[in-house]
Amino acid sequence: MFGFTGRSELDEAFHRANLTPKIVFTATDADVIKTYVKLGLGVGVIASMAMDSQADSDLVAIDASHIFGASTTKIGFRKGTFLRSYMYDFIERFAPHLTRNVIDQAVALRTNEEIDAMFKDIPLPVR
Repeated sequence: MFGFTGRSELDEAFHRANLTPKIVFTATDADVIKTYVKLGLGVGVIASMAMDSQADSDLVAIDASHIFGASTTKIGFRKGTFLRSYMYDFIERFAPHLTRNVIDQAVALRTNEEIDAMFKDIPLPVR
């Protein structure tokens, strides 16, 4: 069972490790994958940040970072959207370096290339 949206990246990781997985089904929600694993239906591959040591105490997590490379999660919203305070709060809780001021600066830019340039020297937090 897989919980990745980048399926080609997952396939490539197994190929590099010279492994051929037997894939039964895929899902994009880690909680769905964990539920099926808890029901005994197989082994799941999820991001480490999706594991909660208390809530998932009945699961065994094996570090597979030697197979799967790091990935970047992006937060997106439609241009021109009025961001309410709770939206800014969510983004900053998810990514503390994305303060309201930083978000507003990025929103004021015109292209994705300008946004990428704005963030190119900002180190990303790693979990």
